Amino acid sequence: MMGAIIGDIVGSVYEWHNIKTKEFPLFQDRCFFTDDTVMTIAVAEGLMQGGKKDDFIDAMKQYGRMYPGAGYGGRFKLWVLSDDRAPYYSWGNGSAMRTAAVGWWFDTLEETRDAAALAASVTHDHPEGIKGAESTAAAIFLARSGKSKAEIKEYLEREFGYDLSRTLDAIRPHYRFNESCQETVPEAIIAFLESDSFEDAIRNAISLGGDSDTLAAITGSIAEAAYGVPEPIAERAWGYLAEPLREVLRRWQQALAQRKGQGQEE
Repeated sequence: MMGAIIGDIVGSVYEWHNIKTKEFPLFQDRCFFTDDTVMTIAVAEGLMQGGKKDDFIDAMKQYGRMYPGAGYGGRFKLWVLSDDRAPYYSWGNGSAMRTAAVGWWFDTLEETRDAAALAASVTHDHPEGIKGAESTAAAIFLARSGKSKAEIKEYLEREFGYDLSRTLDAIRPHYRFNESCQETVPEAIIAFLESDSFEDAIRNAISLGGDSDTLAAITGSIAEAAYGVPEPIAERAWGYLAEPLREVLRRWQQALAQRKGQGQEE
């Protein structure tokens, strides 16, 4: 999950001040965690609590209310702060940016996609919102399973209909802020596909402009699965997090290690 969180923190200062270059300081004093990090943490908590619909809803509302000023979209903030538990048919990219944990939790691609769809559907029950979450989680699962970029690209294009043959150089000049899954997730995946390291993937995503923190969170979540996260970068990002979020991450690492250990024993 640190890949998504790092992308969010690095991109936080560029969301409303887009840049179109890969040359920038990775971390700045002005960086901060946003709703992308908070909801990524919430989905992990939901999985640890059982991974049912109510578990995701409870976790999102709990952590959303802990950090009400984290930068949520208008409809999502109303949902978080209300007693309403029904989804609102969103196709926004929030469903994809928060799904990193799902890509690591399960042993099969089918389980991963099903859980990603469920975690998305508690708010983002529009087909595009669900597709964005499923494709991101699937990319993470495939990358951590050792699949090549060519194999990941072929699977995502076949299963989700995304055009991943475009280049960053072709996208970058005309790309603008967009909160939809349809025009965020494919671009984030391409930023990963064109990368040669974790840091390079984050720089690719930021260089596109657009919804920078969310783009980089999605790209970072996939890049972590493919490359791992360099320890110095992870340590810098850790310093920006509030202690309650760190505590969830500690429990997540323990729960994930235990889950994988049980799987090996079986």
